[in-house]
Amino acid sequence: MNINERQHKILELLSQDSSLSITTLSELLGVTKVTIRSDLNAMSETGLIVRTHGGGIPAFNPLVLKRMRTNIEEKERIAKAAASLIEDGDRIMLLSGTTCSLLVKYLLGKRNIHIVTNSSQILQYARINPSIHVTLIGGEFRPESEAFVGNLALKSLKLYHVKMTFLGSDGFSIKHGVTADLMENALIAQEMSKRAEKVILMTDSDKYERAGFAQIMPLEKLHTIVIDKKLPKDAVTQLKKLDINVKLA
Repeated sequence: MNINERQHKILELLSQDSSLSITTLSELLGVTKVTIRSDLNAMSETGLIVRTHGGGIPAFNPLVLKRMRTNIEEKERIAKAAASLIEDGDRIMLLSGTTCSLLVKYLLGKRNIHIVTNSSQILQYARINPSIHVTLIGGEFRPESEAFVGNLALKSLKLYHVKMTFLGSDGFSIKHGVTADLMENALIAQEMSKRAEKVILMTDSDKYERAGFAQIMPLEKLHTIVIDKKLPKDAVTQLKKLDINVKLA
């Protein structure tokens, strides 16, 4: 998210109380009302809020906003590195999640990319890139993850075949593999993986050695892991022994 610290604070305040007025925000942050209006307009253009007459309403669930504010720099680097794996004309699948959604931001300049996804979060980036074609699968919408899940979503995925699937995770380890906290998310990730020639995991090093509730797949089924440079060297060595490409961002 290319927003400054004050805009981060505005987003935090609005997520706690969306009724806050421009006057109240200016008093809380010690800046003019003109500055607050300018910030709100900029945040509306990036899709972070829905502008109202007297202020703004966050466009995302508070849980999503919290994840968006966690490890921001690492997520940006991971997304940029993952996007470098995509070539003109590629067809990909993209799992919902804050890190995976950022990948779309770094596809500017690439041509004729088709994305099949269960993430509504990517639309804030896809709508400004005319070279991206998005197929948003149906299903039950989960606002806390900006994702479509369930039987309809799983059936929709069976219609497609892609070059690469990009996954996120709630945890990964040699012992437990790639995991998710929710079974419905794990099922979507599994189906997306079946539809791809290569599976790429995008995750930050904080997830290493953490085990979520449901296993998505053993690590051996991954082609590549894109992760930040804080991953321990011994972990990198172990992953490479499993014939997994490790791309440090």
